[in-house]
Amino acid sequence: MPVTVLIVDDSKLARIVAGKALAALQPEWQKVEASSAAEALEVIAARDVDLALIDFNMTEKDGLELASELRALRPDMPIAIITANIQDEIVARAREIGAAFVAKPVTADSLEGFLSGAALRLRSNKA
Repeated sequence: MPVTVLIVDDSKLARIVAGKALAALQPEWQKVEASSAAEALEVIAARDVDLALIDFNMTEKDGLELASELRALRPDMPIAIITANIQDEIVARAREIGAAFVAKPVTADSLEGFLSGAALRLRSNKA
């Protein structure tokens, strides 16, 4: 069963960069993109998504607010907050909702730990 990753970022370039890093590590995984929190919620409602990479700085709603909503909808979904805004408060808030933290720019190296853990979690949830 293929894994589907939701990449949420209001920057098209950032979505491309994250998608390339994802493809380098997990070429068989599918990706779906959203340019806003509202669009991300529409995607989640319309299809099965296994994990999410969410930008912190977005216009209508920050990534932690979206991650909290996704956590309520999908309690077991691996979620990572991606941002260049590395502040202790943001990292702490991400951990409170059970989200990982990945620094921007997203690279295969920075994403590898999160994806490895997510793959293990997905396998154990489906077992």
